[in-house]
Amino acid sequence: MNINNIDDIRKLASGDEGGRTEYKLTTGQLERGMETLCAFLNGEGGTVLFGVKDNGKIIGQEVSDKTKREIAEAIRLIEPFATITVSYAGVPDTDKQVIALSAEEQRYMRPFTYKGRAYQRIESVTSVMPQDKYNHLLMQRGGKYSWEAMPNPDLQVSDLDENVIIGAVRAGINCGRLPETTIREEIPAILEKFDLLHDGKLNNAAAVLFGRNLYDYPQCLLRMARFRGTSKEEFMDNQRLQGNIYTLLDAAMSFFFKHLSLSGKIEGLYREEKLSIPYKALRECCINAFCHRAYHRPGGSVGIAIYDDRVEIESSGAFPPDMTLEKLLGGHSSEPPNLIIANVLYKSELLESWGRGIKLMIDECRNANIPDPEFHTDGSSVWVVFRYKSKTAGQAPDKHPTSTRQAPDKHPTSIVRLIELIGERTYSLKEMMGMMELKDRENFLGNYLNPSMEAGLVEPLYPDQPKHPKQKYRLTEQGKALLERGE
Repeated sequence: MNINNIDDIRKLASGDEGGRTEYKLTTGQLERGMETLCAFLNGEGGTVLFGVKDNGKIIGQEVSDKTKREIAEAIRLIEPFATITVSYAGVPDTDKQVIALSAEEQRYMRPFTYKGRAYQRIESVTSVMPQDKYNHLLMQRGGKYSWEAMPNPDLQVSDLDENVIIGAVRAGINCGRLPETTIREEIPAILEKFDLLHDGKLNNAAAVLFGRNLYDYPQCLLRMARFRGTSKEEFMDNQRLQGNIYTLLDAAMSFFFKHLSLSGKIEGLYREEKLSIPYKALRECCINAFCHRAYHRPGGSVGIAIYDDRVEIESSGAFPPDMTLEKLLGGHSSEPPNLIIANVLYKSELLESWGRGIKLMIDECRNANIPDPEFHTDGSSVWVVFRYKSKTAGQAPDKHPTSTRQAPDKHPTSIVRLIELIGERTYSLKEMMGMMELKDRENFLGNYLNPSMEAGLVEPLYPDQPKHPKQKYRLTEQGKALLERGE
């Protein structure tokens, strides 16, 4: 804030002391004034006025070279370096001046300290910042202080899933976000380009994105549950899975296809499938949950709960300190708390574009004629609620059939999706995973292909040679019969 004359001072002094203004009689109260200035820096900015009474009356003070030196020395004790404007405004008909120390909002450098201590401002009160809030702001500062950027000397390249890394690179090349030469580089070089490897040491982000053995990362956890009815009284399915983001995302989407109603219609030559809640909305919500959650909390996780009338997706963390729910829904600039993770997800096309996820979810729900998603936070967790009308949830399949397809309890939606995808064609494992946007091979085999073959619905072209280089898969006669009934 530029304060050029006494009129600017009068405007500031005309209001009450509050979240962004503080009055001090003289620089004899410089210490308390600097503590408040530090608190302003940790908030939305503000101004400390010396030479103003508590009631806003302007009296000024004498300003000497010693006064200016003391102010300059005090400012130097604020860390990290902050942009602070020092202004002097003469009081008419006196030889006194009002001193104004002003600081604009500098959120990306928070938390600030004065003499090694951080301060906060609540209404008109300045107090020492609690340690947990300080740690939270420190993590948000980014750079070497962020949890994702911290090196883990015990983490080795061999602890990462090379197949997932290569899959991310291929996706990035296909969408034009990575040069084609990237695929020919060694894994360490790729990790360096992803900002995951420095001086031979991997950081925490590398484990979150590509980790294979995650015993030291209990927060890389996905909880999934299907409840009967609209409360948590009875489980229909309950799963817990630990893994990297790509593995967990595949598992989450498989869970949705397993437990949400699926309908389809013919569009030209292709069958368009629709879940009770739009696939893209659920996927975007899960990506946001994995990307933006608070990984520095060892006990944190992402949770998916499916009820008869809604889906709730929860993650540990909170909105940015100055991000209200109104700002979130009304349009906002993206501020990824995990910038390294977000950048890798963007380059591998998992994250489409920053700052548009909320709009995408809302648009998808509106296009499907279901209520807008609801966004909630309690300061430690964020959760999104998708509401829908289920035709089958909680009902006996024999009394309330929803289609001519076999009962969902006999053939889960994940299997139905796979046989509808195959249709009259034959596909390789890679082709099927690509069309279903799945990247985790083990998840695809465990939740889609193997159950379909065990049910006698899908068969390999070379049953006696499972690893045949030209191996592909097709529907059996039983699978074709089920497909016909479903259409």
